[in-house]
Amino acid sequence: MFKNVLSRLATESVRVHRHVKHTEFLKSFSAARVSVRSFTEAEDEAQPPFDSSLLDFIVCPLSKKPLRYDSKTNELINEELGIAYPIVDGIPNMIPQDARLLKKDGDASDTPAE
Repeated sequence: MFKNVLSRLATESVRVHRHVKHTEFLKSFSAARVSVRSFTEAEDEAQPPFDSSLLDFIVCPLSKKPLRYDSKTNELINEELGIAYPIVDGIPNMIPQDARLLKKDGDASDTPAE
């Protein structure tokens, strides 16, 4: 059955191919093309706002603790673990591998020893 379908498809496409002129087909195909915006043409578009009412429901997937929204960095912060989950297009990315580690202010390991 599958072989019959393939053979019919091949013969039908050959019949259509014979009746269509290549230049007319290419003209109509190129006229129907949609312009695609490149990344260089894109302006700095404003991020959609984060709905802060989601903070009542969203918790950290690792510690199951509530998160804090930081509007400057547009991230959800877990103070306990020191990680920040990014918000992309108004949607929180709660994948732990995509979270950013926060630098702690009181961390003595960063200061050089004298």
